[in-house]
Amino acid sequence: MSRCVIILTPNTKPVKPTLFLSSFLSSPLYLTSVLLFLSLPFSSFALTTSTTNFIHGNAPYLTFDGGQTRVTDMNNLLGISLSDGRAYSPNNNSSTNPIILPDINETLINVNMLVPTNANSIALNTLIGAPYNYWRDDDGDGQGSNGIAVTGNLTLTITDKNNQKISRNTALDICNAPYKVVLSSDGGTLSTQYGVPKSSDFSGSSATYYINPKAPPKICFAKPTLRYGSDTEISGIDFRGPASMWDPSRGFIVQSRDPSSYGLNFPTTGANNLYFDLDIGGVGPLRWDPVTHDGITATMTPNSSGTSVRVTLTGPVANEVQWQSDSPGIIYRPSLPQTFELVGRDSLGNAIIKYGFQLKQWFINRGNKISNYNSALSWCNSIGYRVPQVKDLTNAVCSGPWSADNCQGAIGAIPSSTGNHYQRRINAGFFTEWGYLTNYIGAGTGHYYLYWTRDQSGSEQFIVYPYGGDVYMYNPAINFYEPFSFYALCSSS
Repeated sequence: MSRCVIILTPNTKPVKPTLFLSSFLSSPLYLTSVLLFLSLPFSSFALTTSTTNFIHGNAPYLTFDGGQTRVTDMNNLLGISLSDGRAYSPNNNSSTNPIILPDINETLINVNMLVPTNANSIALNTLIGAPYNYWRDDDGDGQGSNGIAVTGNLTLTITDKNNQKISRNTALDICNAPYKVVLSSDGGTLSTQYGVPKSSDFSGSSATYYINPKAPPKICFAKPTLRYGSDTEISGIDFRGPASMWDPSRGFIVQSRDPSSYGLNFPTTGANNLYFDLDIGGVGPLRWDPVTHDGITATMTPNSSGTSVRVTLTGPVANEVQWQSDSPGIIYRPSLPQTFELVGRDSLGNAIIKYGFQLKQWFINRGNKISNYNSALSWCNSIGYRVPQVKDLTNAVCSGPWSADNCQGAIGAIPSSTGNHYQRRINAGFFTEWGYLTNYIGAGTGHYYLYWTRDQSGSEQFIVYPYGGDVYMYNPAINFYEPFSFYALCSSS
């Protein structure tokens, strides 16, 4: 590097500063010095310090209001709006107060969000850049094509109330509502090609919305105990009824909403203190008044949200003293069939929703008392009832799983199962409908043992397990049970 050094030699005589300055400025030396100084390049000045650090500016940042507010998350990308213009931001709704779509038959495609209708995710780079331009850099960095980059994705997940994933164009069912819509954004980095610093990080965000279709309320399922109602509880045994009638996780599907055909619904059989739950969609708490017909009462107990109602049957029953007696005496036998219509009413008394069923048989059990067949027969006759047939209890057949020679000749209810066990169906037997009886607290049924039937094969009586509905003939020579001792169950018809 060139240097310029100017040496000024003082006069030998001291002079006053003002006189010296005036004399110097008018001298040829001053003019020569100025011309020489102006002719030198800037790099030739006598400065030896050089710059070694970059100039620090401002990092790029997210903004959703044109730069007025800097944000460090993606919450502003998580809003939704409906077809009528209503808009929702994160965390302003709940499953107990879901958003209701404006029009009947709308799907979640009609819910506007930044995720395209034909995809479950979109790259954040697409949303932050043009045409949205949800970013700023106060130094002007990041302009032009590919000037900025953003990592991460915005993702959509939709599940029904049973946690089953669905697509955005799935037809919505009030029985599967509310639908849970989750929009989630990855955490990531916003960066520009140039500038220092040239990047900033942002955190991940998510928003959850609960949405109901616009639909009238309805009864979705009638659910007795689900135990022994699937194909997973016992290896090789399928207790499921047809898919149009039985859901292993939710119970019996409503078969008719027409009062003239309530008999197609569950239950068609009953006993004291048996109960089931009505699963209701699209309604809040309602008032349910008890319904009584000829000594049988259905009492309803709704949960706090009104989405489930426990229906308990009470009616003719034997007490513990009668269980132990050989001559218990007549117990009232209702005149059947009887049709029950259960009505949920609002605070003004208006009928909002209804469920109907028709009881065709009523059963009375002898509790935990076991006896031989003649004692069971005498006890049922004494109370004015009958020992049931195999078909009154189960739709098992003597073929397939669990079948053997000792079930040959047994005749179960129709439609039949696929093996020597029940398959959950309406109007196909008491055990078939109600399932695992021990699960009904207060019903007074026996524990894991067999029940007598009046059906015979030769001189041998058929007996039925209540827990799987499997049928066997009793032969004291080959059976290991206490001789001739099983539970008694009596049927009204």
